[in-house]
Amino acid sequence: MPAARKYPPELIERGVRMVRELRQDDPGRSGTVRRVGELLGVHPEVLRHWVRKADAAADGHPGSPHVDAVHLRRLEQENAELRRVNSILKAAAVFFATELEQGKVTFGN
Repeated sequence: MPAARKYPPELIERGVRMVRELRQDDPGRSGTVRRVGELLGVHPEVLRHWVRKADAAADGHPGSPHVDAVHLRRLEQENAELRRVNSILKAAAVFFATELEQGKVTFGN
């Protein structure tokens, strides 16, 4: 049984948003994650993990939900195309096998 989530998704989103906004307002200032963590009652390392995970998802790194969904969609399209081509090849094989049995196909001259 999975462990219950300690923090609600709304808190995670709010914490990430606050850190990003503060970093954007004052990029050279350090301690942003610590300050936001104290305001929200979240350990700074937990908040830092949330921010890194959100940044990776936004940048399109492998393992992010968006990148995985795009990759899965592309693989499903490729799979559908391969199935279509395979069915055409099977139909052609049946056609030529029938022609060979009836002696209608000759090879060479």
